[in-house]
Amino acid sequence: MSMRTSRVQIDTKTRLIVSAVLLLSTFISLGSQTMMVTALPVISHQMHVSLNITQLLTTAYTLVIGIVTPLSSNLYEKYSNRQVYLGIIGTFIVGTLVGCFASNFYSLLLARLIQACAGGLLMSFQMTTMISIYPPQRRGTILGISSLVVAFGPAIGPTLSGIILNYLNWHYLFILILPLMILLWVISLFTFPNYSTPRPIKIDLVSVFESLIGSGLALFSMSVFGYNWAVASVMLLVGIGILYIFVKRQLRLKQPLLKVAILKERSFRLMTMVGMLAFSVLLGTEQLIPVFTENVSRVSSMESGMILLPGAIVNALCAALVGRYYDAHGPKGLIFSGAILMLIATIPFLTITQDTPIWLMTVAYAIRMAGNAMIFSPAMSESFVAVAHEDISHATALNNSLRQISGAISVTLLIVIAGLPHSLVTGMRVAIWVTVFCILCLSVIFAFYLKHKQK
Repeated sequence: MSMRTSRVQIDTKTRLIVSAVLLLSTFISLGSQTMMVTALPVISHQMHVSLNITQLLTTAYTLVIGIVTPLSSNLYEKYSNRQVYLGIIGTFIVGTLVGCFASNFYSLLLARLIQACAGGLLMSFQMTTMISIYPPQRRGTILGISSLVVAFGPAIGPTLSGIILNYLNWHYLFILILPLMILLWVISLFTFPNYSTPRPIKIDLVSVFESLIGSGLALFSMSVFGYNWAVASVMLLVGIGILYIFVKRQLRLKQPLLKVAILKERSFRLMTMVGMLAFSVLLGTEQLIPVFTENVSRVSSMESGMILLPGAIVNALCAALVGRYYDAHGPKGLIFSGAILMLIATIPFLTITQDTPIWLMTVAYAIRMAGNAMIFSPAMSESFVAVAHEDISHATALNNSLRQISGAISVTLLIVIAGLPHSLVTGMRVAIWVTVFCILCLSVIFAFYLKHKQK
């Protein structure tokens, strides 16, 4: 039965195998996305490259995910789910192998870009599959588990990286995950079922070109703003212009690369915006804290990672519980409570100094992550409420693309803002105020959504 036309009917054992393999591989992929955060100062020193340049190892990874994700929906329709999954994991293994043997910055960057291509496709594939193989009445719980992985993977990455770097060199950030991904690929080769029927669709190459160039220019311009505002502004405007042409083309095509028309659905549009802002705050804060603690508080990479660990654990536990609560009571109480919790936990960061205790930052970050889990998972679940099942693959691709784009913009913007003042302490405070603005914005958007939902 095609996963593109109706809900997939598979037995419980197969469903569990698919879920376990998908969630584990997605967790490893997303964890690797942020493992470089605590390694940047080390790599910068060893390779004699400025921190601004090494930052590409994290920002470019996020950028590429945002660029390739729009292509995912057509791949899922043209090829079987088994072919897509094995191809994605195989690509990630290739990127990891390149990283294991990387001898200079550019080969290391290439490894990260290959990993990112696989990571972007895997994230959408995982979400599309989980929605397709479970009944709608369990969607909150399932997407709660999915968002646990989406949030916990990137959150635990810097902590694991800090521990690894305390004993081994940065190559082991690739070496240690390689056997895990190879094992998953082998297991999938023998156990991953084929439950979809490919359709002979034609992929519109003009749309592919417009998507790659437009999103590439727009996203990469974020990294250039720190060096040259004029060039970055031109890149951004050209990128936005090409993306506008891309959107207009998708609305005309009978078989679009990405069904952007789904954004006309109010619930999907507004709740995707809430999810984007929540993810931006999560990813941006997660990148800021290690930069501050390693450069101002003068703690090691391992200690920076350990500061984030309690927050990652709290986020995972909350995400698992939030999904069940959402299925029973809806998103209202969760999202507003989460926003209030995040705002309260932000106070220590708004008054941060060189002497701010590490324990205070750790506790505040953990509370902030609990609040984020109460927003992110319900927002993602609620965004799919009115989406037709045949549009799920396009909706997940669109949701993931927009979320990754917002994450890339957030990370770059906050790092640039934090570095603008002469004092990183002042820069950190200003950057945190930006996250406060994002939290207030998502609260207003959600209130607007509820107002129209009740009519």
